[in-house]
This record gives sequence, C-alpha cells and structure tokens, in this order.
Amino acid sequence: MFNFNCKVMAETNVIAQVLETILSIPGMVETVRIDLRITRKNALLLSNVIDRGLAPNADEIDGGILANVGKEALEELRAVAREFLEKAGLIDLSEKLKVLRSTK
Repeated sequence: MFNFNCKVMAETNVIAQVLETILSIPGMVETVRIDLRITRKNALLLSNVIDRGLAPNADEIDGGILANVGKEALEELRAVAREFLEKAGLIDLSEKLKVLRSTK
C-alpha cells in the first residue's frame, strides 16, 4: 500500500512539472482575444466549474448546482471550453494533457 501511494504521488509530481513547464513556454503569456456571449445561466455554471477546479479539495465546494445541471447545459459549457481552446490554438495541447492525466 505504501509503495502504491508513493508511486501515485511521484506520478502526480511529474504531471505537475510537465504542466508547469508547458505553462512557462514562450508565447503562453500572449493575450488571446476571446469574444464570449453566453447566457447568465451558463456564466453561473462556468463560474462554479472554475471554483471547483481551483479548490484544493473538490468537496470544499458545494456541488449542488452542478449535480442538478441538465445534459444540454453541460454540453453548452463544453462548447464554451472548446471555443476557448480553439481561439487560443491549444486544442492539440489540451488533448495531450488529458492523455497524460489519464495515464496516471
């Protein structure tokens, strides 16, 4: 059990270092213009999703609002997220990071 936990922590540290390296690549701090028009409902949901993602422990944020969101609203938020990545030219990078995270 102890070795497994150490291995998971080591893999998590490697992923964090890779992400930190990617975020420090020249050009990553350049401004990208993203014109965004979303409903107030999706603005509220997106804010909640961001808050959950930034929380050190996901249980700290009340998931009630997200637990009651319909599939249509979630698909709209996914579309907004995809638009962010498209406008920033980061679709491929995002997909590769997802693969990296899923291998841990």
